[in-house]
Amino acid sequence: MTTSPPGTSRAPAAAAAPTTRLAGMLPTDPLLLRLSLLTLLNAFGRGLFFPVSVLYFTRVIGLSPTSVGLGLTVAGLFGIAAGVPAGRASDRWGRRPVLTVLWIGCGAALAAYTVIGSYASFLATAIGYAALSQASMGVRNALYADVLPAGARVEGRAHLRMVTNVGMGVGGAFGALALQVDSRAGYTALILLDAVAFVGSALMVFRRPGGAARRPVDDSPSPSRWRAVRDLPYLSVTFLNAVLALQYSLLEVGLPLWIVQHTDAPRWSAALIMILNCVLVALFQVRATRGVSDLPGAVRAMRRSGLLLALSCAVFACTAGLSPVGALAVLVVGAVVQVLAEVLSAAGGWTVGYGLADARAQGVYQGVFNSGQAAATMAAPAL
Repeated sequence: MTTSPPGTSRAPAAAAAPTTRLAGMLPTDPLLLRLSLLTLLNAFGRGLFFPVSVLYFTRVIGLSPTSVGLGLTVAGLFGIAAGVPAGRASDRWGRRPVLTVLWIGCGAALAAYTVIGSYASFLATAIGYAALSQASMGVRNALYADVLPAGARVEGRAHLRMVTNVGMGVGGAFGALALQVDSRAGYTALILLDAVAFVGSALMVFRRPGGAARRPVDDSPSPSRWRAVRDLPYLSVTFLNAVLALQYSLLEVGLPLWIVQHTDAPRWSAALIMILNCVLVALFQVRATRGVSDLPGAVRAMRRSGLLLALSCAVFACTAGLSPVGALAVLVVGAVVQVLAEVLSAAGGWTVGYGLADARAQGVYQGVFNSGQAAATMAAPAL
């Protein structure tokens, strides 16, 4: 994995790149500070929408849970397909213009949710939102590749992931309030607030969060337009990273069902595990990047992540037949092991995803890498 196929230009490892200079939640580096504020706003908006979306579609719009699930699955397929074209567009026209348009489109799609009145309009809006949102993630990651120094890129991504967890946690708390009120007005207000957050994020990107508006100029021969989708080593790594990404749906879907159907643990244990996960990831993600600044270190981190993830699943399985208190205690142990796997897989995935990509086409490469994770997210509930 550490060698590049002939004819490609991989991102160089900057031996003396400046550090991100983290100091608690807010970094002292001006560029990373701007990216942190941008990430916080975007994550807060997504945290608002995440807990209320399905209930809004079923209780307010009046759609059946089955039809909503089918519609979101179809939308997810369009989201997977959107990553590569958006990445190619950002390689050609620049990260910021493309990301600005995508995030404004996300805001418009969210606002459209408040006026839908039929299944056809729901499906069209869900497809539009999924495609725009998923496409924006790959372009955003390519923007990080452009503006963060290579030697500090993984540490910077770790800090931004910590900020993402905090933003989504705060947004989720407001979402919980809307769930308690359970009114159309409350759901609508949160959806529109998320739309405003997307537009605000787009404006912050447009006003230059640091770095060049277009990708760095490279005098070497331009790579094939769709090289990433034919780069078999990179596709193999993308697939393996997607396997590790199944752990996110394990926590969101698989574990809650396991707790309710096969253990005597309290039902609220699933919520406790999610809260514990958010807190521990925020605490340990930056620390987990140490030793993962090059490809060999990333390979080791991802190998350890896979082993720890397997161990956490075995621990979770041991909760069947235990007393409520015992099952809860073992679930917490499994959750801690899973967090260690999660922070290592994230750090390793960032390094591999950037390090094995052609530096002249980060947009399309990050689109491919992100599409692999999106495919895992879509397939995981059925698995």
